[in-house]
Amino acid sequence: MFSSNTLVACLVVLLNFSTTSAGPAFSRGSAVFAVSRGGGLFGGKDDLTSTDTSAPATTEDQKQYPAMNREEIEAWLDHVPVFAVTDDKGQGVVLRPDSDTSVFYFFLSSTMANATLNQLKESDAESTDLRVSAFSLGKVWFNILENDEDREVILKPPGSDEGTPANNVEYRLVPDTRDLLGARMLLTMNPEDGEKLKQGGEMTPEIAQAAIKKAMTESPKFNTTYNEIPVFVISQMRMQKAPIEGEEGEPVTLMPMYFSLQNMVSTWQQFMKQAPSEMQSVEPAINLMSLHDMVGLMQSESPLDFRNVVLIPSVPADEDGGSVAAAAGTPTVENPMNSMGGSTLGDL
Repeated sequence: MFSSNTLVACLVVLLNFSTTSAGPAFSRGSAVFAVSRGGGLFGGKDDLTSTDTSAPATTEDQKQYPAMNREEIEAWLDHVPVFAVTDDKGQGVVLRPDSDTSVFYFFLSSTMANATLNQLKESDAESTDLRVSAFSLGKVWFNILENDEDREVILKPPGSDEGTPANNVEYRLVPDTRDLLGARMLLTMNPEDGEKLKQGGEMTPEIAQAAIKKAMTESPKFNTTYNEIPVFVISQMRMQKAPIEGEEGEPVTLMPMYFSLQNMVSTWQQFMKQAPSEMQSVEPAINLMSLHDMVGLMQSESPLDFRNVVLIPSVPADEDGGSVAAAAGTPTVENPMNSMGGSTLGDL
């Protein structure tokens, strides 16, 4: 049987081999604890890709929670920042990846948005007034990303007040490439891969390259670079949100879900270092789902209460691989927008 703890260890080694690490997405005020030795979020594996091997429950055994409406979903996504290149007036920059396509990109990673900005500035001397702006995912999800209406926009060359009407602009949401790789690894690593990594003792370039090649060529999902956003969760993890100061009530227990695999794994590892000895043998049930599928599930009855789920935005890493959260504030349930960067939080 492929141990989930072995999978976590393998993923950490591979991700550290291929990219820098980001810090955990919890502050000291957020309690995280394990609650069971197994159990997936849903009953079967059609809804959620999982490394958990416990016996699935039937739909009849599970409580069903009511569907969420559009306003509730927008509020649920509202704290998640997405980043885009705009001018100093907040007007978006439309790019052309090929001669026939006009695209406006929203990035989940501020680092990737800034890399795009720098490329534009290097290639066009007229792009000096461009910047990276932050927007609320809740505001853009239904209004822009999932909006099928043919919306006309005015395309203006840099530095010009004159523009040309266009109604064929495509809007794309881009995940961090590291998390795409992590999702593909989750879907393609098997017991044999884990045993090879354990027996090898240390990561070599050959082992890493083979694992990455397999993830890039054999993954059944997350094979596009946009609009297929992986969300990661360890089903035993919980965090508590205390009542607002001055208000009465019990702490609310929430299930954290992560855009960053590295953040999730780091948080789990830090918790396990401090966990009681009887918890040390708990194996994490790692689950993976696409954000679009998740929002679809929210709009019908579900065995998972999404009202008690919180999405944790990625914590960016600095150039040395450390978390910038230590300097800028770590995202929490109360303020997960901390340390996200960007210049504005707009309503589109």
